[in-house]
Amino acid sequence: MNKQKIALLTDSCADIPDALLKQYDIHVVPLKLIFSDGEYADGVDIIPSEVYRRLPSEMPKTTLPSGESVEQVLGQIRKKGYSRVLAIHLSGGLSGTCNLVRVVGAQTDGMEVTVFDTQSGSLGIGMTVLQAARWIEQGWSWNDLLRAIPPLIRNTHVFFCVNTLEYLQKGGRIGKISAVAGTLLQIKPIISFAEDGELVSAAKVRGRKAAMQKMVQMTASLVPRGAVFNLAVAHGDSPEELREIRVLAQQNMPGFLNFMEGEIDCTLGSYVGPHLLGVGVQMLDEAYSAAGSKN
Repeated sequence: MNKQKIALLTDSCADIPDALLKQYDIHVVPLKLIFSDGEYADGVDIIPSEVYRRLPSEMPKTTLPSGESVEQVLGQIRKKGYSRVLAIHLSGGLSGTCNLVRVVGAQTDGMEVTVFDTQSGSLGIGMTVLQAARWIEQGWSWNDLLRAIPPLIRNTHVFFCVNTLEYLQKGGRIGKISAVAGTLLQIKPIISFAEDGELVSAAKVRGRKAAMQKMVQMTASLVPRGAVFNLAVAHGDSPEELREIRVLAQQNMPGFLNFMEGEIDCTLGSYVGPHLLGVGVQMLDEAYSAAGSKN
């Protein structure tokens, strides 16, 4: 347990590998998926491969965590002796999780809970939580963290290539993305997050390989020369292609400080369907400046 008693809380859409969750004592509240045969806690009662297996015949409804589950996790955090909590969550443009944690946190006695909406998902949440964890480990003060996280979120960008927009359309999560009538032409949409946290179309590319290259190019173009940055990749039911995009990303952006590799969670996997690939980048300079740190 860290000396400052600052805990980290996120949700199951952060897609942080289990080993890192344990290493930094990161607490996770799961979103829920509802199928015809019952309710499942994301990552607890169901895994992504099971969701993909079911999707062709049934799309689940997804819901935010219960207030009781948030209370339970905050209670566990308090029992460990933490007095402050940084809660970093899925985009409010996709889910009410962030607001729920804010409400429950405000009603929790004995702890100060500050909630941040990443206006992102998966890699965007995961990179932000892990960077906050490193800063806590390095002994950053509470006020330094509160100053650094907003610019960290602003400078975090993710792109995802989906195999089809079918599931986003069926699930009502299409956001600002225009439908692509290009199945026969192998048009692969690349999506990202708008400033308000909704999904937005970033590019349309013909062919899977070209889409992977385009995602990496778009990500690399956001990294200024000499910048300090983190890099991340993720997949949903495409482990072999994950290796390809990892090599592409690391070759095109070799100067990264930290690297994260994740697998898309059940909730986001149900939105986008199988065979997703993602790339994310996070610039650190503005966050360091905001906190008054030269690290």
